[in-house]
Amino acid sequence: MSLPTLLSQHIVRRPQRIALLQHIAEQGSITRAAKSAGLSYKAAWDAIDELNNLAQKPLVERSVGGKGGGGAKLSSEGERVLRLYQKLQALQAQVLEAAEEASDLDLLGRLMLRTSARNQLHGKVVAIDAQGRNDRIRLELAEGLLIDAQITHDSTLRLELENGTEVVALIKAGWLELLSVDQTTTSGNNCLKGSIEEILDAEDGPSEVRISLPNGQTLCALAEPLHLKTLGLGAGKPVQVQFAPSNILLGTPL
Repeated sequence: MSLPTLLSQHIVRRPQRIALLQHIAEQGSITRAAKSAGLSYKAAWDAIDELNNLAQKPLVERSVGGKGGGGAKLSSEGERVLRLYQKLQALQAQVLEAAEEASDLDLLGRLMLRTSARNQLHGKVVAIDAQGRNDRIRLELAEGLLIDAQITHDSTLRLELENGTEVVALIKAGWLELLSVDQTTTSGNNCLKGSIEEILDAEDGPSEVRISLPNGQTLCALAEPLHLKTLGLGAGKPVQVQFAPSNILLGTPL
């Protein structure tokens, strides 16, 4: 399908983030679009990363311009999704009128679960390898990028996973380990190569590191400033991202 079911569900339950596409189309800038949408600069970037990661093709094309902004425009896929969102807006009033009582809407909200995991990558199952009580699930992300997840066999059955099943891989930012390009990775772990797009320093605690992957998706990792300095990692630098298959949670549409 050209638009994943998981992205279409996201449109319904997170309309304020989809509406950001309209502001980007009108403003042509992340900074101005964020202000117009009533979002912080960071929240706007988070929304764009999440939308691009869940779509099969990036919805927003960006040129980084530092803290002060940078240009942005919708891709052809982004324009198509925006048209879909506008159609859904027209249907929203009809849905609200169809609800018999307010509790119906509360029920739907509980069924459409949000997650605290910063990294949500859309992919599909391409292989399932049984390993005792666990299964190793190979996932194909956008542009053919591959990662492995390890879950229990019971979870495989409960999620009804098989080759071709579309899933979202959830990875907490703190589960990602950043390595320089010349460091040796741990055997059996996932390792993705990318480049550091931006580092957001915190007043107290680890920095937030945004990593652009070759397939257009984005990862968010946490790292101590001293660790980044020791490895010589900074904005624009190549980097390796390592994480264990057991640190990936899988989700499927309801």
